[in-house]
Amino acid sequence: MAKRYILTGSAAIRLRCQAGSNTMIYRVAADAVLVIHFLFIVWAVGGGLLLLAGWHRALWLHLPAALWAVMIEFGGWICPLTPLEWQLRERAGEAGFSGGFVERYVLAWIYPEGLTREIQIAIGAGILILNAAIYGYWLMRLRSNSRQDSSGTPPEH
Repeated sequence: MAKRYILTGSAAIRLRCQAGSNTMIYRVAADAVLVIHFLFIVWAVGGGLLLLAGWHRALWLHLPAALWAVMIEFGGWICPLTPLEWQLRERAGEAGFSGGFVERYVLAWIYPEGLTREIQIAIGAGILILNAAIYGYWLMRLRSNSRQDSSGTPPEH
C-alpha cells in the first residue's frame, strides 16, 4: 500500500492507494460525497430561507450547518468531506478530476481555482452576512406577528 501526501492550504492529507480495488465503486462513492458536499454548501448558504417559508424547525438543522461553514472558511480549514472524496478518487485510480458533469460543474464550484485565504475569508463573511440578514428578517417578522397577536389584530399570512 503506497502512501501519498497532498498539501492544500496549511493541511497535509495522507492518502492510501490500494491496487486492485473496485474502481467503479470508489468513483461512484467519490461522486456521491462530492454531491453531498455540494448540497451541504447550498444548505449552509441558503437553508435559512426555509424559515421565511414557515419551516421554523429548519433552524435547528440550518444554524449549525451555517456556523460550521463560516468556521471552515474563517479558520482556513478543510471540510472533512474533502479528504474523504480525495481518498475515494485515489482508490478509483483517478490522478485528478476529469470529465463528467459532476467534475466539470459541481467540482469547479466547490474547489475554485485560485482560492486564496482572502477569498476564503470573503466567502465566510458572505455566508455570515447573508444568514444574519435572513435570521434578522425572520426575527423581525416573528416579533411583528407576536405584537399583532397580543393586540387582537389578526396576524399576516
